[in-house]
Amino acid sequence: MAEPLPAGRRGRIAAQATAALLALAGAAQAVAATRTVTIEGMQFAPSSLTVRRGDTVVWVNHDLVPHTATAAGTFDSHAIAPNKSWTYVASKAGRHDYVCTLHPTMKATLVVE
Repeated sequence: MAEPLPAGRRGRIAAQATAALLALAGAAQAVAATRTVTIEGMQFAPSSLTVRRGDTVVWVNHDLVPHTATAAGTFDSHAIAPNKSWTYVASKAGRHDYVCTLHPTMKATLVVE
């Protein structure tokens, strides 16, 4: 039969276990997220979205006409057909103003932290 651990050792083991659990919880929070931008009524919703590098952004076109999500030098969806989507993994930090090149009054912002 094993002998009980001294109180000091039990405390250290408990502290190590707590630290390990907190590290696991932090790692779970660091997992990349998926965020959605809806295209409907000739606008992007939300009109401004903040994500972290590594997050996935999905644009879903609910309009009856094609649209693009284009930020010069950063991303370009090309035409997203009605009832289709386009996915981008945010890799370049900063503020990225984007537009639908087919309908230039449609504008929005993606902020990547």
